[in-house]
Amino acid sequence: MSQTAKLLIILGTPASGKTTLARRLSAHLSWPLLCKDDIKEALFDALGQGDRAWSRRLSEASFATLARLALAQLSAGQSCIVEGNWRALHAPALEQVLLGGAARAAQICCRAEPQEIVRRFTQRRRHAGHLDALLPRAQLEQAAREPAAFLALAGPRLVFMSDAPEAFARLLAELESCLL
Repeated sequence: MSQTAKLLIILGTPASGKTTLARRLSAHLSWPLLCKDDIKEALFDALGQGDRAWSRRLSEASFATLARLALAQLSAGQSCIVEGNWRALHAPALEQVLLGGAARAAQICCRAEPQEIVRRFTQRRRHAGHLDALLPRAQLEQAAREPAAFLALAGPRLVFMSDAPEAFARLLAELESCLL
């Protein structure tokens, strides 16, 4: 493995398998894992729950915190994994993290069949602050049909089909050839 710190950016729609994949990769690689929802849920606990606008504010604060923590890891020469429903507006902050940490990155976009995403979302139990129960079914189904887009960042872009049994082994082989 080279001495350059690496950043794995796990992204995807809600219930696409991001957190499960991130935890599995963290255990396999022995890299620290930084999850957006862990930060957001701590903020809910400390600052309280609110409406959807409040949840969005805490979400953006969580992404800013996540970027700062990743920069600290990378600046210390430690590779790490960041996981969240990253969107295009977050790319400049992550670009600064990569520059500041002199790191290389790979993006892994989690996907699954739309009906599987809907099933996972409706069956999971998360912190009440996420307000999952308020999401209209039609909006959930629409989001499940529209996979997340990669960010405008340099580096490999890999797709992980979280509902395919052989996908993890294939992903590890791809990561080994392009980043590790």
